[in-house]
Amino acid sequence: MAADTPAIQTFLRQLYFGHTTRARAFRYGLLLIDLITIAYFIVSAMIDPDRHHHALDYGIAVFLTADYIARLIASPTPQRYVFSFTSLADVVVIISLIVPAFFENFAFLRVVRMLRLLRSYHLLKELRDASKWFRRNEEILQSAVNLAVFIFVITAVVFVLEHDRNDAINNYLDALYFTVTTLTTTGFGDITMTDSLGRLLTVLIMIFGVGLFLRLVQTIFRPAKVQFACPDCGLNRHDPDAVHCKHCGRTLNIPTDGTWD
Repeated sequence: MAADTPAIQTFLRQLYFGHTTRARAFRYGLLLIDLITIAYFIVSAMIDPDRHHHALDYGIAVFLTADYIARLIASPTPQRYVFSFTSLADVVVIISLIVPAFFENFAFLRVVRMLRLLRSYHLLKELRDASKWFRRNEEILQSAVNLAVFIFVITAVVFVLEHDRNDAINNYLDALYFTVTTLTTTGFGDITMTDSLGRLLTVLIMIFGVGLFLRLVQTIFRPAKVQFACPDCGLNRHDPDAVHCKHCGRTLNIPTDGTWD
């Protein structure tokens, strides 16, 4: 078995880091599975948080475990990989999928699977390296991913802390509705926090969340920088209303539609 390990490691490194057609097809397949599992965790948390049939969860756990072990073997620095944030999040998600086989499927275990959203950053990196369109729109896409991860993770926290305390929050969709209305400062008032912990959570969301939420939305619809290469120094990210290059001082002629103030 020990003699086969280097061959297995070489094979896995070629799949996970190689540039062959087979390696790229393999990684695109993993990206597709990442998207499917992320969508599954979001949708299942919304429409069926109390399901009692876990066969699909166990199947996903087996696949994620196999992928985790393969990445660990293929990694040139296994110890560094084990303690990376994405790796730890994957371990937590795998545990959350397996634990219900032995214990009750607590709400925390159901919603902690939202950590799978962190795989979106890996997915975005892979697509950015493979597509010029993704590279051109990197800032917008990065902000969109940040916004999605932020909203769904905050929603998970709201649901975990309040579904047993607040009669108005009966499922993940209720928690998502409350989170979005709070972040947008709409505050319809049909769902309110009635306990001290819930009110403290709402204050934290408003203090730390509203500004970040608005900033991310602004970045999506109004990017803070524009792509325009300076003819002299090559700096290609400038303020929309820049007249001179911040790096070398060259006068710029950035095309504009006149919508920036």
